[in-house]
Amino acid sequence: MATMTNFTSDEWKKLLESPLLAGFAISAADPSGFFSTLKEGLANARALAEAKNNPSADELIKAVTADLLTADGRTNAREGVKAVATSGDFAGIKDRALAELKQTAAILDAKAPADAVAFKAWLGHIAQVVAEAGSEGGFLGFGGVKVSDKEKATLAEINTTLGI
Repeated sequence: MATMTNFTSDEWKKLLESPLLAGFAISAADPSGFFSTLKEGLANARALAEAKNNPSADELIKAVTADLLTADGRTNAREGVKAVATSGDFAGIKDRALAELKQTAAILDAKAPADAVAFKAWLGHIAQVVAEAGSEGGFLGFGGVKVSDKEKATLAEINTTLGI
C-alpha cells in the first residue's frame, strides 16, 4: 500500500487537493444560492470525516484524510483549490478542476496502482455526496431537484476523467 513517501511533494499535494476538487467541480457545474453552496461544502467535509473514521478505508485514503487534518495539509489543499478557482474565468472552474483530477488519476495509476481504484472510487463518492447535498432550482432551499442535469453531467465527467 502506498503512503506519503511514495510520492513527491507536488504529487502528494495533488492527492490532498483531489477530494476538495471533486466536490468543487460539482459546485462549480451548477452554482446555487448561499444555502445550497454551504450544504455542499459541509457534505464534502462529512465525506472526509467518514473516510477518516472508516476502519476498512484504504490506507492511502486514510493517509490523505489524516494529512488534511493538519495545518500544513489543509493549507496545501486550499492553495491548490484557490489556484483552480482564480486562474481564469468563473465558467472554466469546473474544467480546470477536472483537469487537476485527471492529473491525480495519472499519478495514482503510476505510483499507487494497488490503491488507485479505491482512491478514485472515493473521489467519485465525494462528488456524488456533494451533488446530493443541496436542492437545485428551488427557492430558498425549497423545491427543485436533488441533483441537477448539469451536476449529473459533471458526475459522469468526473467518473470518466478518473477512469471509474
